[in-house]
Amino acid sequence: MFELWCDLKRGLKDNTFQNYKYMYNMFVRPTFGKLRIASVKKSDVKRFYNRMADEKILKIATIDNVHTVLHQVINLAVDDGYIRINPTDNMLKELKQSHNFEVEKRKALTVAEQKLFIDFIKNHPKYNHWYPVFAVMLGTGMRVGEVVGLRWCDIDLDEGIIDVNHTLVYYNHGGNNGCSFSVNTPKTKAGERTIPMLDDVKKAFLMEKENQEISGVKCKAIVDCYTDFIFVNRYGDVQHQGTLNKAIRRIIRDCNDEVLLKGEENPVLLPPFSCHSLRHTFTTRLCESGINVKVIQNVLGHADISTTMDIYCDVTKDLKQREFTSLAEFFKDKQI
Repeated sequence: MFELWCDLKRGLKDNTFQNYKYMYNMFVRPTFGKLRIASVKKSDVKRFYNRMADEKILKIATIDNVHTVLHQVINLAVDDGYIRINPTDNMLKELKQSHNFEVEKRKALTVAEQKLFIDFIKNHPKYNHWYPVFAVMLGTGMRVGEVVGLRWCDIDLDEGIIDVNHTLVYYNHGGNNGCSFSVNTPKTKAGERTIPMLDDVKKAFLMEKENQEISGVKCKAIVDCYTDFIFVNRYGDVQHQGTLNKAIRRIIRDCNDEVLLKGEENPVLLPPFSCHSLRHTFTTRLCESGINVKVIQNVLGHADISTTMDIYCDVTKDLKQREFTSLAEFFKDKQI
């Protein structure tokens, strides 16, 4: 049934399809996938999901991906009349309830943490070459694949506009040659958008251009006929998300070491975070500044307003709590 599903499935981006096949071949095919589909019971599915959670200790996001493809494959068996009901129905929900799984909320940097991070990389000679790419992430909220996929022709420095019309994805294309980059359309149709440049973002682009001219770095990468990428490494290849996240971990380590050496009381330190945290940080700053939620949705490229509202409500809830804490301190000081 899985092979039939692969043959019939349409409408998926290739990287998503390859990820589904990887999940099935890695986690389903060796064990659960050997069962005769007509004999699979809900208890078999529950046992399989529990084993993934308890023995393999997989994260709920990974199990969710496995469930997505497994549910679709077995649905095909229902449609073809091999079985009457899909035994995976509601199984993921039950697993989350029984294991008390909760989706971990992404943490944004506070204003103080953001300032510490951006000041450190801007002024540190070892890390200042990373400033432009991270400044653009913090000032646009673009997804990392959208940022590393930016070409010079996608930005208008005179008008101050960024045209987001594609994204770079890095994945195994199904052959034996390992992983490689491809150009995809944005994650959703709403992902095709224009973003106004903040002054700091424009300066970051100009700094990157100047740095490359001084060091003699030129883009040598060609991905699906796309070239002239803005953010490239010293060899002229496009930047990889893994490399950027490793750079962030080194920056966190060295920045915190420098802060602690000053011996200040209650110092601001950088928490663990990733490239995607910078997108969430930008979103948080937009919410805190009171920008219209529809504008936030458009700038971020969210297809569903509920995605934006979830973030907006979380941020405004935290902001309200902080404001009332300040109010309580004010009343205390005034002895009201």
